[in-house]
Amino acid sequence: MLRPLLALFLLGTATQIVAAPAPSSACTAPEYHQLDFWTGDWDTFDPDGSGPSEARTHVDSILGGCAIHELYEQTDGLIGDSFLSYDAARKVWQQTWITNRGSLMVITGTFKDGTLNLEGEMHTKDGRTLMQRISWKATGEGVSETSVISKDGGKTWEPAFDVLFLRHADPSH
Repeated sequence: MLRPLLALFLLGTATQIVAAPAPSSACTAPEYHQLDFWTGDWDTFDPDGSGPSEARTHVDSILGGCAIHELYEQTDGLIGDSFLSYDAARKVWQQTWITNRGSLMVITGTFKDGTLNLEGEMHTKDGRTLMQRISWKATGEGVSETSVISKDGGKTWEPAFDVLFLRHADPSH
């Protein structure tokens, strides 16, 4: 009888420890806030802002400002989830992106002149490895994200996508 009571006590204690928010001042350096312009609730469009929205994106600062979480939901059913974080030791940003279609991408890079530029590998569900470069920058009323992809290890590059994030018109939906 003592073991179950001890387990309940320990589980209750662990739950309290995990649930207690710990204020963090670890990620207050300006580098951690270079992507603050991207946080919010967005609809995505062609680069000129025309046409119907192609996806809905929620971008939040998490973990006391130490990371950015992106949830991307495209109208054709593609869902992508990513975490971006600044690595102070290497002085680079890193993004890990996973989709409901079996793709995984890990890219790193730097923020310079108002633009975050990341590059790395994307692994597809069928086992292929592609190189990808992605850039984010604030524009007049939104955020521009562009990408190029290489299927030959970086020898040649071709456009992958070019989108404009505009604030979602109705934040209640």
